[in-house]
This record gives sequence, C-alpha cells and structure tokens, in this order.
Amino acid sequence: MAKTVLTVDDSASIRQMVSFTLKSAGYEVVEAVDGMDGLDKSKTKAFNLVLTDQNMPRMDGLSLIKALRGTPQYRTVPILMLTTESSDAMKSQGRAAGATGWLVKPFDPQKLIEVVKKVIG
Repeated sequence: MAKTVLTVDDSASIRQMVSFTLKSAGYEVVEAVDGMDGLDKSKTKAFNLVLTDQNMPRMDGLSLIKALRGTPQYRTVPILMLTTESSDAMKSQGRAAGATGWLVKPFDPQKLIEVVKKVIG
C-alpha cells in the first residue's frame, strides 16, 4: 500500500513539482494551498508525512506544524519543512515547533526522494 504525503505550499508550481517527484517514486500525494487548507486536509485521512512551506497566506508553516503536533494523530508523523528560509534561527524555530527535517528550495528531486525514504520508507 502506497504511503501518503500531504504537501502544503502556496506555489502551484512547487506543489506540482513535489507531487510529480513523489508520485514517480510511488507515493500518493494530496496537495494543500496553504496552512489552513493543509490543516483541513490533515483531518480527512491519515498521512504518513507532511511536507510544508513556511511563508504562506492564512497560516504559515510553523503555525501548521504546531497545530498538527497538538493533535494525537500527528504527534509522531514526520513533518518536513520545504522552504526558501535557510537561516539557523528559522531552523531552530522549526525544530521547536516540531519539524522533523528541513529542505531548502529550490530542491533537488533526487534529494527529496532520499529524505522522504529516510523518514517514512
């Protein structure tokens, strides 16, 4: 059974690239357009992994991670930040919020697959 990934990004091109990359590696992907949409979709099924951007309208990535970590269903699910933000300060905020890992855009599709395989197999 395919592992399911929720990808949350306000950029349609990034969502398409992430979806294409992960689907080609055999994962099932659900896309969300921002943090609020991601939070809503997180309740519709059990995801094995959440990939989220940081800078988005309505709800940013850190707020989404905190909201997900506050629910029993997502306490232990890996959450990766995929963002242009690469400062150490932002990374420590991400860790504090509960992010499992950090990928910087523009991302290398091969690297994305490697990281995803590492965290969910």
